[in-house]
Amino acid sequence: MTDYRSELQDFQAEQVTLLGVTREVFRLGDGPCIIIIPEIPGITPEHAVLARRIAAHGYTTVTPSVFGTPGKPMTNSYAASSIIKGCVSKEFAAFAIGSTRPITLWLRALAESEHAKCGGPGVGVIGMCFTGGFGLAMMLSDSVIAPVLSQPSLPLPIGAARKSDIGIAPGDLEKIQAKTSAGACMMGLRFTEDRAVPAERFAALREALGDAFISIEIDSSEGNANGIKKSAHSVLTHDFVDDPGHPTYEAFSKVLDFFAARLQTT
Repeated sequence: MTDYRSELQDFQAEQVTLLGVTREVFRLGDGPCIIIIPEIPGITPEHAVLARRIAAHGYTTVTPSVFGTPGKPMTNSYAASSIIKGCVSKEFAAFAIGSTRPITLWLRALAESEHAKCGGPGVGVIGMCFTGGFGLAMMLSDSVIAPVLSQPSLPLPIGAARKSDIGIAPGDLEKIQAKTSAGACMMGLRFTEDRAVPAERFAALREALGDAFISIEIDSSEGNANGIKKSAHSVLTHDFVDDPGHPTYEAFSKVLDFFAARLQTT
């Protein structure tokens, strides 16, 4: 079996048991905690680059392995395999409407544990793709104060109801709305032509959360000025362009500003 861990050799890996479930977690840096939940297919080299880039700004990045093989590069077949496994997993509830994903219970426990370790005013979260909307549910934890929803793809947008569903139970949404009424907010990222993250979903988030939902939608329509392909999906990893002035670079800069305003105390 191929060992891909050389891609993550600068990270501290450990087994973390919470709520009776053990997962491997990869940690890097020092400072307030930002939990970066992997997208399909798992903790790829591009994910590691994102974690390093954020850690360099004075944060502890914490990445739980929730699917896939840590360090394994992205391929179409690997992504397809991970999607199939995610779709049948009860933890992800890929097709459920009006439901809080069960795995977010464990992730909230992780946030609380890491906040106790790292200190600071609270914890930041980045979810992407399958995990993109998890930051919303993680706001049910008092420790989570800076969630970023990057290309939130669940529930899979099959049919009108799923396209506009924001992936949380009504009772939990009411608790989050109370938190946003008290000043909490979150950020969302998507490409405009991303069929996995329809415009209806961001519209529903704006309707539910008002100005507490900070929306960044990057033009990927045909003939756009930056030559972004219509199939672009991963704002912060696979489709990220590390070039000042590029919309994905500017979006990442706004994510850093969002974290700094809420997590940096000095």
